[in-house]
Amino acid sequence: MATSSSAHGRLEASFPAASTTLKSRHSALVRVTHWITTLCFFALLVTGVEILISHPRFYWGESGNVLTKPLFRIPIPSSRSLVPTGYRYVLPDQNGWSRYLHFQAAWILVFTGMLYVIYGLWTGHFGKNLLPSKGDLSWRRFFGTLTKHLRFERPSAAEAWSYNLLQRITYLAVIFILFPFIVWTGLAMSPGFVSAFPAAVTVLGGQQSARTLHFFVTLALVLFLGIHVMMVLLAGFGSRMRAMITGRTGSNMERT
Repeated sequence: MATSSSAHGRLEASFPAASTTLKSRHSALVRVTHWITTLCFFALLVTGVEILISHPRFYWGESGNVLTKPLFRIPIPSSRSLVPTGYRYVLPDQNGWSRYLHFQAAWILVFTGMLYVIYGLWTGHFGKNLLPSKGDLSWRRFFGTLTKHLRFERPSAAEAWSYNLLQRITYLAVIFILFPFIVWTGLAMSPGFVSAFPAAVTVLGGQQSARTLHFFVTLALVLFLGIHVMMVLLAGFGSRMRAMITGRTGSNMERT
């Protein structure tokens, strides 16, 4: 019996992962809302491009049309022959299905975001995982983290289980500033919303101003997405994807 126990102990020492329960990197609700948000964002991006193609001109104020001088224009052909773009042809008009899917994906995203925020406030997720500590709130710490990112330095093993200062600030800005603002500007283009809450549109400068702001916030979110994907690839695509699918990185000391 002593020999058997000794052998069993050596076996556990040789394979510590088999006898250690790994903590979860992301909760189930965080993972589910993350992937729903991802699918909705891509649906909104594709359909938003289709809607943009129908009138690739932007204005400022309450109204704007083909007879109005635009604030700026996107140098692409339109899907409507009445829109002057300088091209001698028009693209296929996909405005019907794209608007329908755009609104459906937007509402799913809104409800998913509300669920995530309620969960984050209820469980203290934001305070524990995203809110920077007092020790992190210094210009030295911020620029040090920024420099590491600009140098494309591979994150340490400890960062597999927590967010650094730049990530915390960025995620909080996306969750509580960019996403609410893009929802607001999107609703401000709806005639029904305008009639019910005219002040919410007036403060933006008008419906065409809301459309222009909606475009720039979209660019900011696309930029965030590109940097986010790039950092995932740098940190270790396999382990980070595994963490967001299963909740675990693979081992407590895995370098990601």
